[in-house]
Amino acid sequence: MKMLTLKLKPKTIFGIILAITGVAVIIVTFITNHSVNKSSESVAAVVSASTDQERRDYLASYGWETSSEYEEKELTIPESWNQVYADYNEVQINQGFDLSDYKGKRVTLYTYTVTNYEGIKQGIVADMLVSDGVLIGGDICNTSAKDGFLVGFNGEN
Repeated sequence: MKMLTLKLKPKTIFGIILAITGVAVIIVTFITNHSVNKSSESVAAVVSASTDQERRDYLASYGWETSSEYEEKELTIPESWNQVYADYNEVQINQGFDLSDYKGKRVTLYTYTVTNYEGIKQGIVADMLVSDGVLIGGDICNTSAKDGFLVGFNGEN
């Protein structure tokens, strides 16, 4: 019977352990990032907005109160965007949505009158863009031409 023995110095052993640990960290990082990218979706994927009550509940989660009636309209998000659409999408990105994947697609726009906007009694609406029952974006805006503004659901740009 033959026996093989290796005499390794402590520095060599430490180097081997360090190399194995480095490879393990790289593998774990790759697998974790790869699986996160596959399973992560935008906020829109988790916000169901297929019913009037779900949409109202979402607005209420930001403190918005709405009138009993709302408008519903079908529209198509343009394939190519001018600066207005690009700026609007920045508002969406800032609140966790992104309309880029919906270019050229038909969506439903729900418009609710907001009744509790501080300091302004009329002209404030909440627009909600919905695709296949999922909220994909929206805003709070003042429809008054004189004092108009547009912000995310949280009241910020």
